[in-house]
Amino acid sequence: MTFSETLLEPWLLLLAGVVALAVVGLALAQRPWQALLTDSGLQHRWLAATVAVLLLWQLRAQAVDWLTLHLMFTALLTLVFKAPLALATNLIVNLSLVVLGRTAWPLLGVNILITGVVPALITVLVWRLVDRRLPDNLMVFLFVCGFFGAALATLGTGLAGLGLVMLGATDPEAIHLAREYALFLPLLMPSEAFITGMLLSILMVYHPSWVATFNDHRYIDTK
Repeated sequence: MTFSETLLEPWLLLLAGVVALAVVGLALAQRPWQALLTDSGLQHRWLAATVAVLLLWQLRAQAVDWLTLHLMFTALLTLVFKAPLALATNLIVNLSLVVLGRTAWPLLGVNILITGVVPALITVLVWRLVDRRLPDNLMVFLFVCGFFGAALATLGTGLAGLGLVMLGATDPEAIHLAREYALFLPLLMPSEAFITGMLLSILMVYHPSWVATFNDHRYIDTK
């Protein structure tokens, strides 16, 4: 989901922009482009994924005038490329939507926050849990990170967007619609989880080395 019209208070838009800029800045400070420059295969895969996400974000459902629903793919990008490159893709895609006139400039920060920062953070936390606490089992990684992690990331995005509306919306009708939207969150989570889990399972079977968070030696070769 993304905001498509400005309905939040200016101070909240500014705050969301600062938080998003700080997190993306920290991610880019890790210089993820160095891996792209030294690995042409990774470079091609990341560019192809960025273009694919940009195109898929055009398949949007306009629930209300100020809210657009669509698949995010942030959880999948985080698992495949890790958080810095996933956030770089999210930044490029959101910038492209602004340039194309699909969203307004003031909404750039808040959209990066709810479609990039929040789901990427949740996905990283789930992955760390699996990596450090759970058994070294391929199916555990796939279902907990791929399916459950993506569903949880979608829930986090929806709750973050809902919270922003409740906190800083200027239109009482928007607050009422946001509450109604919350009832549909359980219906939106399975679609993101299914697509993320399905694509992740295909990559893990045919190209496990492409999934940066998946250690094929640990999960496959030692079994």
